[in-house]
Amino acid sequence: MTVIESTPADPRTTDACAAPPPRHPRPDGQDHYSISEVAAWTGLTAHTLRWYERIGLMPHVDRSATGQRRFTNRDLDWLTLIGKLRLTGMPVAAMVRYAELVRAGDRTFDERRELLEAARHDVLARITELRETLAVLDYKIDVYTGARPAPERVAP
Repeated sequence: MTVIESTPADPRTTDACAAPPPRHPRPDGQDHYSISEVAAWTGLTAHTLRWYERIGLMPHVDRSATGQRRFTNRDLDWLTLIGKLRLTGMPVAAMVRYAELVRAGDRTFDERRELLEAARHDVLARITELRETLAVLDYKIDVYTGARPAPERVAP
């Protein structure tokens, strides 16, 4: 079984777009999902889920008596976190390192925090870059919709 950790929200930042994690399809204790059910719920392919397990990103998935993978709500939570880390642009190797640190226990909190802080720094830099790009797009859209008079020499 995989472990996920939760952290309280940072009171310094509020995000109106932050949403609670999606509800699990089944209650704890009755939460045994096949690989095809997990693939449908997460949007990942069965191949990707097997690969995650093979590289150590999704270790210790329980198995049925016949050897079929049986995922739990905790596994779904872990996959949700992995999906968010992927969206940050975090390399797979860093995600695997994070998973190793989680499995190593509480003594790795500082290293996990550092890894997540580095990812956060990268995300903030990308947000800044995207805001600047958005401002250029807005300017050009305004020019083409007549909201601003076109300058004599328009930059490309």
